[in-house]
Amino acid sequence: MHRLAIFGGSFNPPGHHHAQIARELARHFDEVRIIPCGPRPDKPVTDSVPPVYRATLADIVFGGIPGVTVDLSDFERETFSRHFELQERLKKNHELWHVIGADLIKGGAVGQSPIQRTWAQGAELWKKARFAVLRRPGHAFDPKDLPPRSKLIEFEIEGASTTIRENLSRGESVASMLHPRALAYIERYGLYRAPIPGNWARGSLENARYALQTDIKNPKARGLSEPFASSHTEARDADFITVVGGDGAMLRSIREHWRARLPFFGINAGHLGFLLNGPDQVAAHAFPPRDVIFRQLPMLFLEFEDRDGRTQTAHGFNDAWLERSTSQSAWLEVIVNDVPRIPKLVSDGALVATAAGSTAYARSMGAPPLLADTPAWLLVGSNVLEPAHWHSALLSLDTKVEIRSLDTQHRPVEAFVDGQSIGEVVSMRARLSRAAAAELVFCASHDMAEKIAAIQFGA
Repeated sequence: MHRLAIFGGSFNPPGHHHAQIARELARHFDEVRIIPCGPRPDKPVTDSVPPVYRATLADIVFGGIPGVTVDLSDFERETFSRHFELQERLKKNHELWHVIGADLIKGGAVGQSPIQRTWAQGAELWKKARFAVLRRPGHAFDPKDLPPRSKLIEFEIEGASTTIRENLSRGESVASMLHPRALAYIERYGLYRAPIPGNWARGSLENARYALQTDIKNPKARGLSEPFASSHTEARDADFITVVGGDGAMLRSIREHWRARLPFFGINAGHLGFLLNGPDQVAAHAFPPRDVIFRQLPMLFLEFEDRDGRTQTAHGFNDAWLERSTSQSAWLEVIVNDVPRIPKLVSDGALVATAAGSTAYARSMGAPPLLADTPAWLLVGSNVLEPAHWHSALLSLDTKVEIRSLDTQHRPVEAFVDGQSIGEVVSMRARLSRAAAAELVFCASHDMAEKIAAIQFGA
């Protein structure tokens, strides 16, 4: 049976010591699953940095380690999965091992370990679950305290997230404690220093390594990519991804690679190219460009339900929508934060869009384009017949939206995410993701904000 080790923690931030532990665990198990925890009442510091930043750091630090996966479900569900919940959720198809520190078993021989005394259902877990116990050499340890089903793993790794946070808050160097890309990301957005992290920063890509993705179906894209083809590298060795094509090519690249947590620098070979840089701007500077603006942009978290009650989830960067799949208008109920706001929307469909996506399909429906860093997103109707005069609504960052079909039999609807069909569904639930985001990079001379300003003022 598949031997799965679950390694949970705050990882706030994940340091070299966490990565080394994950590598050591990977030597003993078929898979190591990293589970960064959601909010914890007993550890307020867990919420000191918004979850999307912690999710990004976890992917950066652990994502490239063979045999190691990162599970971001606690962030999306805004919860803290306790070990007994993980045991029930994952035990069916795995030989499950809980990774713990040796300090948690002290007193186990007499039923007084922290696991037995303080964990939810800890006494039952102690008897039945399997534990991979991490022990540093030289630390006091009584073998009698080991749980009945346990494996002792010794390691010589020092480090603590508390030390990293304290050094960062004092402006002291943490280069020896952090993955270089994690450190660059922390510095870019002021994590663990400013009370509220930024979502954009001025910086440089000079001398950075890049992977190249070209829309090979686009002749212009193939031509524009030729000067960059000789210098690109594999994605695993890159510092950013260069995308040559139109907005569709950028959306495709984000969909496939956002978990790599590499910034995306686009070169427009399409029509509008809101998510990309103009080829003339790139040609005017050495590549990779020196003066750029990084923008971390949120993504959508989406849940779709079909007629059989099955649910599937997805992430989207620009937008997601339901539209009629027959000649009949769609009849939809729109629920916002559990309150029915439009009992019956008669239209061709309804769409939700991020601020970045407001320049795409939402704009063609008549919604106003938003600046990329606007703390809001959009709900838009398509060719609305009823209620009369309703077109769109501006939503706050923490809003939840549900759109349900009122007549699945005679007026079926099809779902789309960034233009990709999900198939016929009966409902869509949407909110901004707490874990997914994409970094886009623009030449400072013509940032995304300038493009949207040009639209607003009729240019």
